[in-house]
Amino acid sequence: MFFCRLTILWVQILTFIVLLMFFMEGFLGFSFTFSKKTVALHSFLKTIIRMKKITTISELKALLQTDREKGLTIGLVPTMGALHAGHISLVNRSVADNNVTVVSVFVNPTQFNDKSDLERYPRTLEADMALLDEAGCDIVFAPSVEEMYPEPDTRNFSFAPLDQVMEGPARPGHFNGVAQIVSKLFYAVEPDRAYFGQKDFQQVAVIRLMTKQLNLPIEIVSCPIEREENGLALSSRNMLLSDEERKKATKISQTLFKSTTFVPEKSVEEIKAFVKESLSSDPVFRMEYFEIVDGDTLQSVKSWNDASYIVGCITIYCGKIRLIDNIVYKK
Repeated sequence: MFFCRLTILWVQILTFIVLLMFFMEGFLGFSFTFSKKTVALHSFLKTIIRMKKITTISELKALLQTDREKGLTIGLVPTMGALHAGHISLVNRSVADNNVTVVSVFVNPTQFNDKSDLERYPRTLEADMALLDEAGCDIVFAPSVEEMYPEPDTRNFSFAPLDQVMEGPARPGHFNGVAQIVSKLFYAVEPDRAYFGQKDFQQVAVIRLMTKQLNLPIEIVSCPIEREENGLALSSRNMLLSDEERKKATKISQTLFKSTTFVPEKSVEEIKAFVKESLSSDPVFRMEYFEIVDGDTLQSVKSWNDASYIVGCITIYCGKIRLIDNIVYKK
């Protein structure tokens, strides 16, 4: 009992000190040098101050400007919600790397070239916020479509040749929509680092190029694919699979993993044939593409000697649900 009262007393004292500092700085003109001790105090206070939900860009920018003036680093995890352990692994990485973590939850309409796909995309904001609070997220940015697009975004990006293969032809306009929303988030948050999952392999490459084209001082951090125990790559779309489809979907990763055991004895074309034949044997699957590419340029390779970094990228329908995955063959 005494320990609990002592802990509460210390929290009250520390909170009072911080509030006093902000008051003196904001109203009395005092200036404080925010040292490592201040950052440590900020980290401590994170354990007692609840996560904030922000819905407007102006409020978000004002809040983050205060953090930035204190010398705090900011990490951004852009998401479309329907969060799973893969997203949370990105949040965990950001929390470990930065003083402040912002997670955006926004289903971006401009990156969907299929209206029905947009309508089907799961929206679970309340459940998402509970997961993010537990993971140590500081700010959830959950804007409306009108907030992010007060008027049509007419910007057209070019990421050739990265956007001219695989997802590019399969989903016309998709990467332009991704660039529109991610750049808007980058301008709103101005993060030191932004975190993306390696499952969206081509998207990460496009975002790196976009960041370079826009000359933004943001470190793009790519994090490993998170998988279910059976190997299925975690995806928000997995919740749309039926129980039977979910069981069968595990064959995608199983086939990819098995194909790596044949390298380099079998040729690139033989590996491609193996993957396509293995998955086409079940009518639940409909292959959109499987390509083996240079991991840097995303251009197809014909030989294992064509590049030092080689990745296999697949998009396949399981029933009506579009799933993506990838596997590294050489690095």
